[in-house]
Amino acid sequence: MDLIANKRVALITGGARGIGFAAARLLAAEGARIVLVDINGEGAVEGAKKLAHETGAQALGLRADIAQGEEVDETVRHATEHFGTIDILVNCAAIAADKLFLESDAGDWDRMLKICLLGPMHLLKAVLPMMAARKYGRVICVASDSARLGQARLSYYAAAKAGVIALVKSVAQEVGREGITLNVVSPGATDTELRREREESLRRQMGEEKYERRVQSILRMYPTRRLGRPEDAASMIAFLASEQASWITGQVLSVNGGFAMP
Repeated sequence: MDLIANKRVALITGGARGIGFAAARLLAAEGARIVLVDINGEGAVEGAKKLAHETGAQALGLRADIAQGEEVDETVRHATEHFGTIDILVNCAAIAADKLFLESDAGDWDRMLKICLLGPMHLLKAVLPMMAARKYGRVICVASDSARLGQARLSYYAAAKAGVIALVKSVAQEVGREGITLNVVSPGATDTELRREREESLRRQMGEEKYERRVQSILRMYPTRRLGRPEDAASMIAFLASEQASWITGQVLSVNGGFAMP
């Protein structure tokens, strides 16, 4: 791609593992300088060391709770002091939900909205001005097809991610003239650490036989007959971060093995 020649700086939230780390690895391999941001600060630091060892890329790991605007501002300040600017923002940070709506409460909703919707808002507010000043920026937010179709037991997660989609489409209209694109990558079920943790909890609750039936039922929903891998979504993120995607903005691109074809 074009990242090596231009030494782009990519800040990736939720970067210690899963889709975030997979995206960081691809961008680093293309020559981008990487800022891994995660509430697991040790994981972010270790991930940065791993990227530097594997790819030779310059990488920085920082701890931040993106639900807190002050922490986001401090993280962006630290990153720009280290690398000079931020050219690419990838919002991957998220939390899981697996409750019927009537079993959830305001605390569940508040935490979800703060991390999955207000977090990306804080990042956009902090990063967009420097992108506009340089007349260049790539923003990719990870959402979910549950935001477009709805999904039982994911109601408030889906609502937060639907907000991200509306946010991206709206801001894309405002900053396109500044050379900034914003897009959404919308994965299907992906075999990340976060998903495995939730699935292990379900396995204990349901028992082995019932859980295995559930797994097979889920796989039948996918024409490809497999779950996604972090690298599947990461490949789309890396493309959208590149110059080849300069005329793509305000779009939701599903990477879902055919689960939904809206």
